[in-house]
Amino acid sequence: MAPQTARKTRPIRLADIAKAAGVSHGTASNVFSHPEIVREEVRERVRAAAEAMGYAGPDPKGRLLRAGKVNAIGVATAEPLSYFFDDPFARTMMAGISEGCDATGAGIALVSAVNEEKLAWNIQSALVDGFILFCIEGGSRLVTLTRERKLPFVALELGFEDEDISAIGVDNVAGARLAASHLAELGHRRFAVLALPLIDNSTGPVSPEQILAARYTATRDRLVGYFEALSPFGVDTSRVPTYETGNDELSTRAGLEWIFAGSELPTAILAMSDRIAMFALEWLSDRGLAVPGDVSVVGFDGVPDAAFCIPPLTTIAQPIAEIGRRAARAILDFDGTVRRETLGVELVVRASAGPAKA
Repeated sequence: MAPQTARKTRPIRLADIAKAAGVSHGTASNVFSHPEIVREEVRERVRAAAEAMGYAGPDPKGRLLRAGKVNAIGVATAEPLSYFFDDPFARTMMAGISEGCDATGAGIALVSAVNEEKLAWNIQSALVDGFILFCIEGGSRLVTLTRERKLPFVALELGFEDEDISAIGVDNVAGARLAASHLAELGHRRFAVLALPLIDNSTGPVSPEQILAARYTATRDRLVGYFEALSPFGVDTSRVPTYETGNDELSTRAGLEWIFAGSELPTAILAMSDRIAMFALEWLSDRGLAVPGDVSVVGFDGVPDAAFCIPPLTTIAQPIAEIGRRAARAILDFDGTVRRETLGVELVVRASAGPAKA
């Protein structure tokens, strides 16, 4: 006898349940989607047929795709997934995005992968109506992948000079001026800068030429703001040691080792993020340097954690949660218009910055 070939079992469909229960396809559909409009005895008959045949209900993905909208936002980064939970800026931003989504009942999908191939797959397969992009590193790749998906997206602090990209950020030049002016007015003249990335996947000492060639204009604008504020106080900004970090502990510590190995030690550090600044406070404390007695530190972001570190951090506060709320609305209410919003910042004075030593 010839061997039998296995036959592929056809999946149970809603039409099969309707037929078994003796109701129309529409009535069976309403039992799962709008049960309140179906008589109780009919609901019970349809559900009994579904249970007997092993039918769990309509595929929600298929229903959403047929509707043309899934009512969810993808929040994407080329950082590890842990970034959304470890980074204080990201946590605060996610709180704002969540508020924006809660207002309409929309969901959030976190899209992340350090591996470029996996990131491409995650962007292409995410079941979302659009993307909010956290572009710390890998920003250009993230934008390219999202554009290929042909869904609306908005970048947060992207720093690219591309008017075709919707973006929400802050006045980085003005914020940096506030930070540097505050320290200069306290009498500081010896400065160092711990910078965010100027280009993708790069860390190390920064030359004036590298500043001019920076891909991320947000980083460049903060440097411009720092130096514009310091020049009137007689600071030779070409001699200010500047180190490009990856906004992480390892590169921040490397930057501080390099800065404090120099012949002229700074009395003030301008950190381009509160995360960098808080790593700097730990490093300085480990080496017995008092803040602000020996070195003053000013951050940039205004994350909640900055108020509780030791000492509490003086910083430039940006409306992080409000940026998140606006980004969510930009995707949920997308009308095809490219929008670029710039919000204001403020100096928050705390204990990490004090007068320079006489």
